[in-house]
Amino acid sequence: MKIAVPTRNNFVDEHFGHCEYYTVYSINGGKVEKKEILESPQGCGCKSNIASVLREMNVTTMLAGNMGAGAQNVLGMHGINVIRGCNGNVDELVNQYLAGNLSDSGTSCSHHHGHSSDGHVCNH
Repeated sequence: MKIAVPTRNNFVDEHFGHCEYYTVYSINGGKVEKKEILESPQGCGCKSNIASVLREMNVTTMLAGNMGAGAQNVLGMHGINVIRGCNGNVDELVNQYLAGNLSDSGTSCSHHHGHSSDGHVCNH
């Protein structure tokens, strides 16, 4: 199993489409076996080819801060399950996920519209 986390300075980037890079974790036997860095393409996440690149790397899960519905749909079409509402240090976050202590927040950014119903501001 592989997990990707949108990252900036070793912390979850609040908005996946504008992250500095993706940290990709290879998991074996419930433990992190390998960690690699994937540079982020420039531009909006749902319009980039990042979903297909992650799929080619066999990523099946993305632990993300927030993202628009378009990005979540594109990742889903590539077989990548998204868990939103994540924050903090990426290594600690992956360990929380592996321990079964994370669930999806159910909140998406209102892509290109400025504010979602919960007041989150998207900076596209």
